[in-house]
Amino acid sequence: MLLLKGFEIEMYTGKPTGEIVGMSDRIVASLDGFVREPDSRNVEYTTAPSQQYEKLLCDLLRPRLRLREYLKRLGNYTLIPGSTLSLGGGDRFHRSDPNNSYHDYIEQTYGTKVVTASVHINVGISDPELLMRACRLIRVEAPLYLALSASSPFLDGKITGYHSTRWGLFPKTPSHVPLFESHADHIQWVKAQLAAGQMQNVRHLWVSVRPNGDRRPYDLNRLELRICDLVTDPISLLAIAALLEARLWQLIEDPGLDPLEKSTISATNRAEELVALTDANEIAAAQHSLDAQLRHWQDGRRIIARDWIAEIYQEVWAIAKQRGFNCFLSPLLKIIREGNEAQQWLKLHSYGFDPRLVLIQAILAMRERELELEDKLCSPLVA
Repeated sequence: MLLLKGFEIEMYTGKPTGEIVGMSDRIVASLDGFVREPDSRNVEYTTAPSQQYEKLLCDLLRPRLRLREYLKRLGNYTLIPGSTLSLGGGDRFHRSDPNNSYHDYIEQTYGTKVVTASVHINVGISDPELLMRACRLIRVEAPLYLALSASSPFLDGKITGYHSTRWGLFPKTPSHVPLFESHADHIQWVKAQLAAGQMQNVRHLWVSVRPNGDRRPYDLNRLELRICDLVTDPISLLAIAALLEARLWQLIEDPGLDPLEKSTISATNRAEELVALTDANEIAAAQHSLDAQLRHWQDGRRIIARDWIAEIYQEVWAIAKQRGFNCFLSPLLKIIREGNEAQQWLKLHSYGFDPRLVLIQAILAMRERELELEDKLCSPLVA
């Protein structure tokens, strides 16, 4: 028995030369399973919750194949990798639904800082107190998932100094979110934020990790990891999800892994110190991803992100093997060894490729990878 998992995938549409073009209104009107974002240049699809990684792999691919066929009918359009407006267009919003008042608020408050593409990973946990414990652990380790997934080193045609420009600029809201000590604590806090206008609605909690459910904040049934940049390779994305699931199983088997219990950083104000440490780690991971120097939540020691990930990988390998999904976890070692997408792009840039050429190459590589996986693993399901 594995945990239920699902993905929310945001992607840009545009030209093979890398320019991003907004078409979400037409896509949503013509294709089932796609929803619009406030800006028309990206579109979102979700996978149904599933325990099985093999099914999730094809569920990630199938909508993209349909979307690509539709874009081909519209003209010479394709899907664009990366999590920011890499080559331009960051000067203004392209509204997908001009009559949506919540979108009005987003545009006026945040501008194009929120016009990003990303992956949200949802993992089912029905017990509310276990869910809060899981959110605490994954919150303090969320910078590691950002380090693995970073794919936005460019913005408006320039190197930004971030590996994840998306998370470096993204307006986390509210600006301070505590480690919730219980479900009741979470309910009380959300109600207070809504009353104070810090959140416009229950969805307006933009933090790296949050509890989610059908009637927030009361009925909760899943952990949502929101920090990841867009990971275009399904195998890499499933490896990141496998690390998350294995870590959660480790916590389920050992509740003492809870940071509020296990950390030795502070006895008097541990929760607040852990939030401050984690916020600093998120900034470092957004800038340097796998090469970032972080502070470990257990004791505050300095550790490089890739080394920390490798430590956790060794801890959870046996759990993944016991539950039969270690083959989906193992590609994580390739990311640690060869770097994430942002690091690979920056390496090409160091060889003299400008951001446009890097993006053109990435567009082709993404399509080739999808064709390879479809042919080998998903063609009977797609046909």
